Amino acid sequence: MKMKPFLLPLIFILLATSVYFLPEPGDMAPSAVNMEIPSQFEGWNTQNIPPSKEEIEILAEDTTFSKAVCSQQRVGEYIQATGATAYDRIDLSIVLSGYDLNNSIHRPERCMPSQGHLIGSSSVVDLDLANGRKMAVQRLLSVQSIPLRDDPTKFIRMNCLTYYFFVGNEKITPSHTERTLIDVKDRLIRGIDQRWAYVSVSMWYGDLKLPWIEKEIPIEEADSKLLDFIKNFAEKRIDWEMISS
Repeated sequence: MKMKPFLLPLIFILLATSVYFLPEPGDMAPSAVNMEIPSQFEGWNTQNIPPSKEEIEILAEDTTFSKAVCSQQRVGEYIQATGATAYDRIDLSIVLSGYDLNNSIHRPERCMPSQGHLIGSSSVVDLDLANGRKMAVQRLLSVQSIPLRDDPTKFIRMNCLTYYFFVGNEKITPSHTERTLIDVKDRLIRGIDQRWAYVSVSMWYGDLKLPWIEKEIPIEEADSKLLDFIKNFAEKRIDWEMISS
């Protein structure tokens, strides 16, 4: 017998909200991700930055943040006004959940609008890593409105490409729904909670006129650089002995 279509949203709502009625937290199983961001990473210079005010206010107090601006010089390319060497920029964010499953981390689609993003599309991309493992990541295309420093009532609009995924104690998933279902099962059946790390990387593309780059960056170039960065991050900063196949 086929399930009636109207039952699917109801089942999803029940599963998504069931986390609010779970037993009290049990043992915390650590995430397999390394939260430390080195100052040099696979040819990228990294500068640690604090979490935004919105992130601190939205998420639970025991949430842990590691965030960095990553830069890499574009050899032979210069900024016309200053003569400085142009460079690429990737924004890296790692957010580690605490004890509060309901309010530690969530889908970035929920908080990105508060950062000026209008999300246009979402899809899943499968990756093959050099270590022989596989993983999937979520790909988002958005247009970000950024207020000008000298006049916050005016904005510039930037095309933005974002990839994200969640790293638990044993699993990696691009799906917030799957992560929630794993949490429900673990607490009900195993009596434990996984600490999940939400990892995201983003890059602007298109006709860029910024202090560090003045160039047309095709989306294909942004895609290639972000995916290479993710693969290196996954291979070097995730403990694969903890991850089940």
